[in-house]
Amino acid sequence: MPAITTRPCPVGTRSALEHAGLSPIWARLYAARGVKHPDEVAHRLPQLLPPDSLLSIDHAAALLADAITAQRRVLIIGDYDADGATACAVGVRGLRLFGALVEYLVPNRIEHGYGLSPAIVELAAARQPELIVTVDNGIAAIEGVAAANALGIPVLVTDHHLPGDALPDAACIVNPNQPGCGFTSKNLAGVGVMFYVLLALRAELRRRGAYATAPEPDLRGLLDLVALGTVADVVRLDANNRTLVVQGLARMRAGRANAGLQALFQVAGRDPAQASVYDLGFTLGPRLNAAGRLDDMTLGIECLLADDAATAQSLAQQLDTLNRARRDVEADMLEEALGILATFDPADSHSLTAWQPGWHAGVIGILASRLKDKFHRPTVVFASGEDGTLKGSGRSITGLHLRDALDLVDRRHPGLILKFGGHAMAAGLSLAAGRHDDFAQAFETVVRELLDPADLEGVVETDGPLDVAEHGYELAAALERAVWGQGFPAPLFSATFDVVTQRVVGEKHLKLQLAREGATFEAMRFFHPDPLPPRIHAAYALMANEFNGRQTCQLKVVHWEPGE
Repeated sequence: MPAITTRPCPVGTRSALEHAGLSPIWARLYAARGVKHPDEVAHRLPQLLPPDSLLSIDHAAALLADAITAQRRVLIIGDYDADGATACAVGVRGLRLFGALVEYLVPNRIEHGYGLSPAIVELAAARQPELIVTVDNGIAAIEGVAAANALGIPVLVTDHHLPGDALPDAACIVNPNQPGCGFTSKNLAGVGVMFYVLLALRAELRRRGAYATAPEPDLRGLLDLVALGTVADVVRLDANNRTLVVQGLARMRAGRANAGLQALFQVAGRDPAQASVYDLGFTLGPRLNAAGRLDDMTLGIECLLADDAATAQSLAQQLDTLNRARRDVEADMLEEALGILATFDPADSHSLTAWQPGWHAGVIGILASRLKDKFHRPTVVFASGEDGTLKGSGRSITGLHLRDALDLVDRRHPGLILKFGGHAMAAGLSLAAGRHDDFAQAFETVVRELLDPADLEGVVETDGPLDVAEHGYELAAALERAVWGQGFPAPLFSATFDVVTQRVVGEKHLKLQLAREGATFEAMRFFHPDPLPPRIHAAYALMANEFNGRQTCQLKVVHWEPGE
């Protein structure tokens, strides 16, 4: 069982933040997350890292400026997840602001697989593009770029995934993770990279005198899409990414989100005036992803490109319907997986792999995430591809860089993995049919070498105790509106409580009254109806509740241990 721990908080940094004007509680939370100066949490647009620190971005801007000036046809090749969809929409919307002739093409997950493949280049060629721009893909497209080059179509790669040993022979590559790039935020999502390319393009056109007598395009209007893609892709929210997300959320809350996003809020029953990171990651993101998982991400991109409310509403409703179907498929696959793994003992394994021929390739990533969370093991789930291969999606735990682990498997067993790519916490791969057991054994061996036993235990890291008097609606609401995420976790607090009352509500939740230091707190334990002992040490979050005009603070118990 994971242990409740308290994350370190440097006393000197905390004190310095307080002296700089932050309240004690915010100074404590930010210091524990590596913030050293209030400017790091001011999140003003002028604080964004400059575009020119991205390797080759000036060359990319010149390629695009030349294409716009000559009115050459530009074709964006997107990806079928939320980051790829938002990056594609940002590229199309942004380039059209500059007067470009631009269209897009997105692979179908089942038919085409990932990225700029030779098959996608063949489809693209039918549109007679004079420049291909990849978004959220391309860094591993060695064969795809070669196919485009053979047809005389130059390729501008914009991506953020980790490169392999060789780079594609593209006309230009913009990727903060490519060798030699000095951009200090290596955590840009694909949509962030495309946004930066547009910033550089505007600067290039400015240098060419394009705005001597005309106003410059205002790229701030794209920040709502940048925020959504950044959060949905679960990239690390460093200071630069947090600024992008904060600015995008501000546009949503002010009613300036594009029609597609507003429609997605509406079908989800959420208020954009109260937009939060939770909405981006768990409300809008899944509905957008559902198109790429079960159907065709063209539907999602068209929603993001819609400018009138009626069209956006119709597309958003279709995405909502797909998301409901995705939930059903996911629930069935999870039930089947747990049945298969009924005898699985995590104590005997450092990793987990699973495969069933009937599983949907578009949902295996979610299933891998669910199994990883349940068993706290690096997990790879496979489904059968239409081309006879096994398509895999993996999720990792803290301590194991998943792409590096797959790279080690590939080096030790050449030919076992047909192709792979990804990040520290998530990756995709493919195997030849019948090689699942071989991969499972090789992966387990590598994971055993790379993980310490302590990594497998898991911890619930908290910010320690919170004074009784600080449990108020104002703090809870402020915490919910702030930007938290990967690498910048939302605050959890910990304390020992007496359990005064407890009852099951909605058949699967526990409604609680907890007492501490003479104060009583309303609390919830979601999706865990099992009764608690009389005294618990709890890790909990604050929830801001409004009901019948009454504003209250409620505790959300996320984990507990027996109290002393």
